Amino acid sequence: MDVTIYHNPACGTSRNTLALIRNAGIEPTIIEYLQAPPSRDQLLRMITASGLTVRQAIREKGTPYAELGLDNQELTDDRLLDAMLAHPILINRPFVVTPLGTRLTRPSEMVLDILPDTHKGPFTKEDGEQVLDAEGKRID
Repeated sequence: MDVTIYHNPACGTSRNTLALIRNAGIEPTIIEYLQAPPSRDQLLRMITASGLTVRQAIREKGTPYAELGLDNQELTDDRLLDAMLAHPILINRPFVVTPLGTRLTRPSEMVLDILPDTHKGPFTKEDGEQVLDAEGKRID
């Protein structure tokens, strides 16, 4: 299965998402988006395919969000996209694209909705939360 993750290795959610993909027996294409940001069209396609608005896809914490005045509700999607492309840290993460769909996987287990049911045993997130049981089935 062709899977792409827009990844930030410094982010625990992104690392957990990558590990869940690998737990399904898939080695994804990894794009470290801070070094290689998506194009404007790619970013807009991912946001739209995820069912999000541009504003919902912006990361506020640990970014220049406030300094850039992005909390101004009058800003257009085009202006928000311009800011995200100029400052990729503003792109919330991780986005994952598969043939089964596209998601902003926050929390990381949201990636399970767009992966095949091929998980190889249990999975526990970095914080100790168990997501998959011994048979690789989702724990709700």
